[in-house]
Amino acid sequence: MRILTALLLAGAAAGFSSLAAPVDWSKLPPAATTEGVTFAKDIQPLLKASCVRCHGAERPKARLRLDSLEGVLKGGKKGVVVKPGDSADSLLVKAVSQLDPEIAMPPKPHGRRHPGGPAGGEPPQMGGDGDHGPGAPPPGGEGMPPRHFGPPPKPLTPEQVGLVRAWIDQGAK
Repeated sequence: MRILTALLLAGAAAGFSSLAAPVDWSKLPPAATTEGVTFAKDIQPLLKASCVRCHGAERPKARLRLDSLEGVLKGGKKGVVVKPGDSADSLLVKAVSQLDPEIAMPPKPHGRRHPGGPAGGEPPQMGGDGDHGPGAPPPGGEGMPPRHFGPPPKPLTPEQVGLVRAWIDQGAK
């Protein structure tokens, strides 16, 4: 038992989850049958609603910008996220499919982050009884919106993931 515990702890320390089941990528939503899918017309509105808050021009997380076709095709810190013609092997599709919790985008909200905040993990409201009073700079810094400003982004639906797949399979234009 001690050996198993030691192996699990060593794996966790190394960033491995030895108990995690492998992801079944065959469960990806199928590509939509829509023809002529373009970034500007079909994909950009989806990404704007669910991804651009964190992957836009202002401090893009993981250096990944999803607010322009050029940004999507360039990729980010982890490399290219779209392989034109191969949606099933594109990191963007895998992330927005939510099949793998390790790379799911948008990530699921974490529990309570503000010890003085209201129950349920909600951050304190501006000017309320939270960590800062009226006139204090917002949590994001001077001139920046709070980190948890607005409702959390919604994951793409299977139909929307299918549309992203169709766009990539049609050449990601």
